[in-house]
Amino acid sequence: MKSVQDCFELNNGVQIPCVGFGTYKAAQGNTADVIRTAIDAGYRYFDTASFYGTEPFLCEAIKDSGIPREDFFITSKVWKTEMGYEQTKKAFQATLERLGTDYLDLYLIHWPLPEPDYEDWKALDIETWRALEEFYKEGRVRAIGLSNFLPHHIENILQNCEVCPAVDQIEFHPGYSQEAVLSYCQERGIQVQGWSPLGRMRVSKEPLMLEMAEKYKVTTAQICLRYALQRKVIPLPKSSSMERMKQNQELFGFEISAEDMYRLETLPQTGWSGEHPDRERVYFDK
Repeated sequence: MKSVQDCFELNNGVQIPCVGFGTYKAAQGNTADVIRTAIDAGYRYFDTASFYGTEPFLCEAIKDSGIPREDFFITSKVWKTEMGYEQTKKAFQATLERLGTDYLDLYLIHWPLPEPDYEDWKALDIETWRALEEFYKEGRVRAIGLSNFLPHHIENILQNCEVCPAVDQIEFHPGYSQEAVLSYCQERGIQVQGWSPLGRMRVSKEPLMLEMAEKYKVTTAQICLRYALQRKVIPLPKSSSMERMKQNQELFGFEISAEDMYRLETLPQTGWSGEHPDRERVYFDK
């Protein structure tokens, strides 16, 4: 990999850029300015979701850019309250309309359970996945996958699917690498993507991160993102400034040594968001 435009290959042969731009909270103030800036900074892979409320602003920014739709890789997701076969079909159509496109590059089930105590989640996930398989077979989405699914959730899909998930998007950063999910997916050819790849302030202030930033003459954010790439995980960083956006793409002029990778992999848990699909949300200070 030499730039953010270089790609991993999904299990169905689709090429996916190795770094994306996360759009959660990227349209605060109801403007497309941040996304426009990201396009100007060189990003072409954008991760959105119906829940984020950023789909219309991504549409606006892409149209304003004058860059052809096919030059972009767009991911969106069906939200917890939109799950089920018929509801997912409606949610997908609404997403296409908000994005001003007739196809997606990747469509994901956002969470495996609507609520942690939802008992019939297996049937609900299968119903929802059946709708995604239809979109895929119709050519309305180039690849389909999951988000925040753990191995026992993925097993349910694999045992009942016609199309294997291409992606699982999870929280991933030093201090929260979710090794069980990562190894499970990689053994089965499912590409892992990392949301919150910088892990909040707790990770950036971690002494090991500061030590490595000094050693490699980069920022702690760049250490986090390079760590993801070397684990073959696609990071989805967010930023609102052009300077940070460009910094977050400068990941290819250094390599973290094997010893330092082991140290990052075994960093005690830190920076976890508090989100877990089977548990109630835990809240932390930043």
